[in-house]
Amino acid sequence: MASLGTNIDRGHRQGNGIVSKANSGNPPKGDFERMARRRFQNPKPTRRGEWWTLRVWKTTFIKGQLKRTRERVRLAPASMGTREVQKLAAEYLRPLNQGLETIGSATNFQHYVETTYIPVVMPSMAKSTQDRYKGVIKNYLIPAYGELSLRDLSRLTIQRYFSGMANSPLAHESKDKIKDVLSSILGSAVEFELLAKNPVESVRLPAQRTGRKRTKPYITPKQFDELVARIPEPYASMIYVAVYTGLRVSELAGLEWNDVIAIEQVNERGELEIRYAISIDERFCRGDWGAPKSDASNATIGINECVYLRIQRLKLLTVSVRAGTAIRQYKVVKADGPEDLVFQSVSKGAPMRDNNILSRHIKPAARKMGLGFVNWRCLRTSHATWLKMVGADVKDAQAQMRHSRSSTTLDIYQQFVPESQQRAVEKLSSLSKRVQ
Repeated sequence: MASLGTNIDRGHRQGNGIVSKANSGNPPKGDFERMARRRFQNPKPTRRGEWWTLRVWKTTFIKGQLKRTRERVRLAPASMGTREVQKLAAEYLRPLNQGLETIGSATNFQHYVETTYIPVVMPSMAKSTQDRYKGVIKNYLIPAYGELSLRDLSRLTIQRYFSGMANSPLAHESKDKIKDVLSSILGSAVEFELLAKNPVESVRLPAQRTGRKRTKPYITPKQFDELVARIPEPYASMIYVAVYTGLRVSELAGLEWNDVIAIEQVNERGELEIRYAISIDERFCRGDWGAPKSDASNATIGINECVYLRIQRLKLLTVSVRAGTAIRQYKVVKADGPEDLVFQSVSKGAPMRDNNILSRHIKPAARKMGLGFVNWRCLRTSHATWLKMVGADVKDAQAQMRHSRSSTTLDIYQQFVPESQQRAVEKLSSLSKRVQ
């Protein structure tokens, strides 16, 4: 527990061979143990006015120092019987007499987040997830709980916070994200034995004012053709590959030439044919390299010949970029070695940033078409919806989208297609000879 918040200093050895340790800002383990050995508390409940109360000693963690303070807490209304109050007092005192676990829970919430959660837990997350979590912590959690200790974040305290959001203009998804981040923080405190359980697990969010939208926007094949025609290379090819493969933008940015595969094999008729595929084993997101989102995402998927040829075509392209009054010519592919990127930044050949492409090329072109909703997620949704439009089997669509569960493909990505439903409804008339 002494290592929470910082790592052991890897500094120099002293003459006696002992390695010095950095000051973590948390009390050393010896302080925890000395606090744990304080005498057993067993105060008697007393009736004061309309309440039964109990005076207890509590350990408070303030600015890196453990302090003992005496507090009077309300147990129950004065109308409750003495024996019942004594039972409540015993339940209340039990965790206070357990020692180290309760002392650790005296850690200040903001101190724990800044010295333990952010430097120890967050590095295992994707860069984009870290950025969003830090925004939630800064804008919502620190203002709400920054001055409290971990043990003060009871289920009731947290439920009151989220119930107070009932009239907030925040979207339900934003409230849910705040809850997820808080649950992640307190869940890590449980793992590090500072809390006995995560109080967020049983908290409920206020009911939504309206039902969830069951459909998410997608683009039709006709809209897609026009969108690609409006966007310059290499971004047009990037969008082309995104829609025809369903790859996430981080997987597109991390795609290497050795991931684009052409395989010669003999089919069932004994004929030699070429099959094309893309292997997804790495992703890049705004400076952060890492493995794909899940085990299911780490896979090889089949692609059309047109996608393979479109990717290979990039090696032959040269684009013109205006630089002041001059126009500069750049090769789209600076290097095409096995481990070189397929999609490279125009000027330097470095990995691309998805937000720049979206704001500078995709969004402006889509708005001119009246499609302001188009983004990277929309392109992936379009791929799943197109699979549905051509009658792809659910399991095949799940494999192509690389989802762990087919329900994710069906419920979230494969969107309602008005034309296909209308065709299904019209077929109902064939069931009866009488048509009104």
